[in-house]
Amino acid sequence: MKRVAKIITQIFNGCIIALCMMPVASAAIAQASQANGAPPQTPPAKDAHQKSGATNSDRGEQVFHQNCYRCHQEPRGFSPSVSGTIAKHMRVRASLSDEDYKALLKFLNP
Repeated sequence: MKRVAKIITQIFNGCIIALCMMPVASAAIAQASQANGAPPQTPPAKDAHQKSGATNSDRGEQVFHQNCYRCHQEPRGFSPSVSGTIAKHMRVRASLSDEDYKALLKFLNP
């Protein structure tokens, strides 16, 4: 039983280290792409009509672009458990309100 607990602890610690290293890796990739002459990523423009009819999903996209987009590209479909982990991480890293957290979670996993 102690062996199983030790393995679980090691896996948990590895996951924590991986989560902590994500921003560092993202920043390094962003710097490397800028050094190679790649244009910086900018969020897609929205027209006034889209902004006026904002839904919760639109709010989640707005939260993503304000807090995540400078380092991360738009998500391409995550499982609910991965989406939840990412949203919780961003809630802490970006000091998101409960409303913004829920909107981001909905955006990541519609």
